[in-house]
Amino acid sequence: MNARNLHPAGATWLAAGAVFWLALAAMALVDTPAQADTAGIFDPAILSTTDGRQIFEQICQGCHMQGGRGAVGAGHFPALANNRNLASRQYVALTILMGRRNMPAFDAKYAIGFGGPPATLSEEQIAAVINYVRTHFGNRYTDSVTATEIAALDQSLR
Repeated sequence: MNARNLHPAGATWLAAGAVFWLALAAMALVDTPAQADTAGIFDPAILSTTDGRQIFEQICQGCHMQGGRGAVGAGHFPALANNRNLASRQYVALTILMGRRNMPAFDAKYAIGFGGPPATLSEEQIAAVINYVRTHFGNRYTDSVTATEIAALDQSLR
């Protein structure tokens, strides 16, 4: 049956049904509160851990992906897995402190907040996530960095 063969009363009921369902869907959308506060957007007040794995999972994994495999799409997010650049503790620390290309800065001096406070990490948190990434995802860099070294590097940037 096509539209030309549809009885006028049937067409009216079909149109009324479509309007009803569209109105119901619109009401459901209007009554649904916005979920931006739970959409995975980083809230700096929540992250108080110094566990490198947790910091990676809550902040870094959103771009660098699970397992540190990286991503290409709306931007280029390099893989951290088997990454030779991680051999330099200072390179990784400067990248986290000051940002690089698509990566935001996490030092309070350089971090930018978009519609809220900027996401910042303490020296202890930066050291923890560096040490985690450098010893996971196929990386075997066991010479760890300390919060004191991060603080000294940060001071040298002023």
